[in-house]
Amino acid sequence: MTAAPPTIEEWARLPAEQQPDWRSHPAHGRVRTKLAEAPALVFPEELRALRAGLAEVAAGRAVALQAGDCAESFYESTAEHVAGKLAALESLATHFADRAGIPVLRIGRLGGQFGKPRSAPTESVDGEDLLAFHGHLVNSEIPSPAGRRPDPRRLLWGYQFASEAQRAMRRLRETGEPVAESINPGPWSSHDALVLDYEGPLVRTDEATGDRYLASTHLPWLGARTADLAGAHVALLSTIVNPVAVKVSTRMTPAALIALCAALDPERVPGRLTLIPRMGATTIAAALPPLVRAVRSAGHPVVWLSDPMHGNTIRTASGRKTRYLDAMVAEASAFNVLLSAHGSHPGGLHLETAAEAVTECVGGSVGSERELADNYTSLCDPRLTSDQAIALIDRVAVEPKE
Repeated sequence: MTAAPPTIEEWARLPAEQQPDWRSHPAHGRVRTKLAEAPALVFPEELRALRAGLAEVAAGRAVALQAGDCAESFYESTAEHVAGKLAALESLATHFADRAGIPVLRIGRLGGQFGKPRSAPTESVDGEDLLAFHGHLVNSEIPSPAGRRPDPRRLLWGYQFASEAQRAMRRLRETGEPVAESINPGPWSSHDALVLDYEGPLVRTDEATGDRYLASTHLPWLGARTADLAGAHVALLSTIVNPVAVKVSTRMTPAALIALCAALDPERVPGRLTLIPRMGATTIAAALPPLVRAVRSAGHPVVWLSDPMHGNTIRTASGRKTRYLDAMVAEASAFNVLLSAHGSHPGGLHLETAAEAVTECVGGSVGSERELADNYTSLCDPRLTSDQAIALIDRVAVEPKE
């Protein structure tokens, strides 16, 4: 049985990066209470099934595909939109399975990916300094003082949209066929466990075991900006039984990563911890091997997933963010080679993808930066189309086994 998570008062004393300044809002306390009383969005038996699947990935008998929007939109959370996103995930996973020759675990960036960390708290729009957009869970993308003002009532809207997505995923899991004896392929939900006023009230107790679990998603992850060992985010994830993940940047040292592994996976349980390097095509060869060696030496049976997107983000001359498919392929290919060379299993891919034919990344059907303006709709970072993601998979996935 895990230890009980800190109380609200204890959480308040822990440092927490990237949190909205909204405690003086009159709805803040009421929203937290409503979330604490709301039904769980995910259930303990689902978490056990996902952990079993991730344990198969850690053992090298399967791979995982984690894919979906950079930042989910409240406006694209209808049943029709969710169905389209799930169909796109299934199509990519089926293609990945054909190329890899082993089962693929489907994990969506879906059902709660409404919050976004940002590198700067403000931005200048037409000469006016505004709060940065932190995802629809916090504020609006509309560039105005009112639109960018954090509003805790958005947490309840996010909960409702997440609930609808979770129901759609649950229907697919319950009607689908296992891809292997111990693997329910999903789809499972995941999101960045960023906004603690959303995550904290949604911690629940498994009545059968007494364990605490995060009821907002199946697989919460920490970003590079919230993986402070002494911070509230790590404290939260260390005291729940969900499988958890951590994004790993080039700033991560072997010592810091081992300390995080010890905090999040002290019992070294296969399927508990996933590590997601996001380093860049030109830096991964130097940065990743020391980390892989350290984790392997410490005996943590982690899942390694490649995020070949975040470390390869650039800005065009016009200031628009984009990513080049060739750079993503280079990083994902290097990831596979480096993991295999160090005796660890390349566990799969973590991608930001769109279900629609967007023009946000350069490569394949998007021939140049000039074409980015044709259909650039991401709320934050550029996403791959399904065709671009398939092209990436084709160029980096291992050949089917004979």
